[in-house]
Amino acid sequence: MPFLELSLRCRESEQPRYERALDDVGALAVTMLDADADTSNEHAILEPGVGETPLWDSITLTALFPHDADALLLLAALEAFDPELDWTQAGFRSVEDQDWERAWMDQYVPLRFGERVWIVPWNCDVPTEAQTPEAAVVRLDPGLAFGSGTHPTTALCLRWFDALAADGRLQGQTILDFGCGSGILALAALKLGAAKAVGVDNDPQALIATHDNAERNGVGDALTVHLPQDEPPAATYPIVVANILASALDALADLLAARVAPGGHIALSGILDGQQDALLQRYAAWFDDLYVSIDGDWVRIDGVRRAT
Repeated sequence: MPFLELSLRCRESEQPRYERALDDVGALAVTMLDADADTSNEHAILEPGVGETPLWDSITLTALFPHDADALLLLAALEAFDPELDWTQAGFRSVEDQDWERAWMDQYVPLRFGERVWIVPWNCDVPTEAQTPEAAVVRLDPGLAFGSGTHPTTALCLRWFDALAADGRLQGQTILDFGCGSGILALAALKLGAAKAVGVDNDPQALIATHDNAERNGVGDALTVHLPQDEPPAATYPIVVANILASALDALADLLAARVAPGGHIALSGILDGQQDALLQRYAAWFDDLYVSIDGDWVRIDGVRRAT
């Protein structure tokens, strides 16, 4: 059965209002895409922060309606629901029914980060280059909910773990993934040789996704997940990664610093280029050897916790 599809580009800050309006007038499904991303590369999807939805500058919203819906009546209803929203750029087309989830997944291909880390969608075969004992292969389904694909913020962290493993600093360690989302970083660390991983997120659905992904990747016994209030308050870790937002990294600096054991390593990501100076100054209170890595418009800061 065909559907009537509405598509509209909007700012990220407006997305919840547009989505509520579409739901109110009877959309059968609403999806979100990064309007500026090339979905064939690793920058297509953002790994969100703690309990955050994807934070892209511009979003393409796509909504499906029954094929016999009247486009003009839909627009009138949408304008009535929230008169301040601009629907003048909305486009309509008729689309044939298909397996939407499979069509979405088929856009993605295996990606390599550093020397050893591979993120391979479940619908893809593991590449020949990744079929070696040294390869750290994480299998995930592409999706929007928790960033199963990778944005530069996540790519920066995956490369950091790859470098730690190459230096032998990850082997047998316990890592904290603060703002774990899909668990992609924790899973990569375990595949690279970490003994245990702890995932923390304030969204219960993220914890479910992380746990399920760990089970499917055969490392469920090595990973535990917690809401922030349930994590042991005095716990420290030799390796901590926080791929969230710059504002959250600033607000949580004391907490994150307290989670890193003396001599331990931290990586902070989710930082736009230009935001790093304030965070460098903030984290210099606890960390030495602070180093900045840049991928496009995004930044990772890593450092070593000094003894107190």
